[in-house]
Amino acid sequence: MSYTRFAIYYVPPVGDLAGFGARWLGWDVIAGAAADRFAIDGLDDVTMTPRKYGFHGTLKPPFRLKLGYDAQALDAAVADLARRTAPATCDALQLRGLGKFLALTPTGDMADLARVAAACVTQLDDFRAPPAEAELARRRQAGLTPAQDRHLRDWGYPYVLDEFRFHLTLTGALDVGRIAAWQQIAVAHLPALPAPFEIASIALVGERTDGRFELIQRYALTG
Repeated sequence: MSYTRFAIYYVPPVGDLAGFGARWLGWDVIAGAAADRFAIDGLDDVTMTPRKYGFHGTLKPPFRLKLGYDAQALDAAVADLARRTAPATCDALQLRGLGKFLALTPTGDMADLARVAAACVTQLDDFRAPPAEAELARRRQAGLTPAQDRHLRDWGYPYVLDEFRFHLTLTGALDVGRIAAWQQIAVAHLPALPAPFEIASIALVGERTDGRFELIQRYALTG
């Protein structure tokens, strides 16, 4: 399979949470295939934006490979990083609104999780091709802070390191008057959320030529 971009995700292991995410979004990132979506009016529309990425938490945002690097070398580097990195644990996951969209976010001390994400961002950055000027301009339209703009220049994405906020996205932007209703719908379909919440593995994912992401390989954190 040829991929246009790669990323490092947290992908929940096969089980109730991963199954919920696939059915909620209509895309199974683990199988790389469409999933049987919940029969909920309007769900297709509100999940259109996150669907292509699959149910996940981003650790290193999507990037194109730098000239001279290949997927096999990236795979080896991610495997080596995982061997040297310890798992991360937070108190739990919770459903909440982030701006206009819904997501599952961790609770408790985030230092462990930030450590894993920072390692993925910084230690794999030799593989990342610099973003084009058009992409930089598009990112800057969001009105970045000086720190976010510096991260964009240095790491290709504004919301990393001290600006990082781990989340598993459930919707695109919602009408403000519908956020509470969609939150109730999500609660009615969610399985029991993990407490504690552990990131015991990281996943290399690729963007297919159809624009959807799929799991390439999962690596246990054993450092």
